[in-house]
Amino acid sequence: MRLRPRPRLRPLTRRFPGAVAMLAAAAVLIGGCDVARDAARDRIAGLRHVVAAAHARPAAADQKPGGPKAGSPKAKADAWRLVWSDEFRGPARHRPDQAKWSFDRGGEPQWGNHEWQYYTDRPGNVSLDGHGNLALTARHERVHEVRGKKCGFGPCDITSARLTTKGRFARAYGRFEARIKIPKGQGLWPAFWMLGANVDKVAWPGNGEIDVMEALGRQPGTVHGTIHGPGYVAQGIENHTTLARGRSLADGFHTYRVDWAPGKLTWYLDGKPYGAACAGQLKHGQKWVFDHPHYLLLNLAVGGDWPGPPDRSTPFPARMLVDYVRVFERAGR
Repeated sequence: MRLRPRPRLRPLTRRFPGAVAMLAAAAVLIGGCDVARDAARDRIAGLRHVVAAAHARPAAADQKPGGPKAGSPKAKADAWRLVWSDEFRGPARHRPDQAKWSFDRGGEPQWGNHEWQYYTDRPGNVSLDGHGNLALTARHERVHEVRGKKCGFGPCDITSARLTTKGRFARAYGRFEARIKIPKGQGLWPAFWMLGANVDKVAWPGNGEIDVMEALGRQPGTVHGTIHGPGYVAQGIENHTTLARGRSLADGFHTYRVDWAPGKLTWYLDGKPYGAACAGQLKHGQKWVFDHPHYLLLNLAVGGDWPGPPDRSTPFPARMLVDYVRVFERAGR
């Protein structure tokens, strides 16, 4: 899909030389922990960049045919700069890039949610699918590494996968985005989230947890965005949105994102904001612990306190497909 040329923006800057300054002032005035204001701020910031770019670029550049495809990192270059990504290209059953990801292994009690699954690094649980996606697959099976071991919860017959960038990549602030197709079914719990990189020195939840996307397989039309910290551990500060007309997030790929600035996070589904959390909204006894680098995680859990256990209706194998994970910083910073 071509980017539309922007020739009409040039007369705007000539007729109104203070337009960029006016937009900048409006952006400063828009703030607070408010989703509608965040959306307006993003539109103003994008327009500021478009106006500035139109004023600076030669006309031929605006008229040049072609351009980046929709959804590509380059398509976001006007307002944001890509700083880290994984597009999951490669042959089927190959592991994801181990310079970017490592694998968490094992079962409860180390995850702390009474989950049923045992995480492995086997291709049957985590690998590229050969079509530009990462596949995290939960299976109903018994494997050698689980046999003879006591499972904390469940019958010890579910395997799955959990990836992390701990020790490889961590960042504070920016835009964190993934395009994912979640599975549906009772007891399934897909997630894209972040943990404070100081976890080895400051135990959870003091290091901070930012859940960009969590979904329950029994409610596949709803996405949840949450933060956990001291004073809001189990419940968290949670936002969610539900697709209209009974649609399911499991029917196709959707984009899950959080925009993170000092003291503030805003959650988006398919580019539309649906919730925010701010340091200023915390209550007595709660502490904001998110203004430092966090690393990324992807996992497909099964069972646990929130989703409940799987049952006979749960489809196995269940796959969570990840088209990409991308991290951006604001342009000009």
